[in-house]
Amino acid sequence: MTLPTFPDGTLDGDRHFYAVRVYYEDTDLSGITYHANYLRWFERARSDLLRQLEIDQRSAIEAGVGAYAVSEVNLKYLRPAKLDDDVLIETRCTELRAASCRMHQLAFRLAGQERELLAEAHLRVGFVSPEGRPKRQPEEWRAAFARFADQGNP
Repeated sequence: MTLPTFPDGTLDGDRHFYAVRVYYEDTDLSGITYHANYLRWFERARSDLLRQLEIDQRSAIEAGVGAYAVSEVNLKYLRPAKLDDDVLIETRCTELRAASCRMHQLAFRLAGQERELLAEAHLRVGFVSPEGRPKRQPEEWRAAFARFADQGNP
């Protein structure tokens, strides 16, 4: 028996791509994706980005080091995703600071080679202590983000 592979995104320069599919549970009765699911998809993509950058969130949480938390988000809906759509989430790091980073995420409907922009998010993610206070990101993690963000800049 061949088991399916787990969902994994890919890094391409300064962009991370993560694929999702719109399932029945993602939609309302009209077959349109419920608006909060975009936030879930964006979160999954960011979590996968951390895995791709070899940032072990779970170990940091278990060791009491801290975790990333969204501190602000601006989400713009442009077109609805519908049942059975293939959606591609694109993530970029647009600003890196000692305790936070700004991210830009796009959700595209894929139809063959065509991409149709569905939603766009601008957000700030901060690193926080177990008590929820802002804290400097671990230096290795910040360096991994810096390498990722710099890939698009010659």
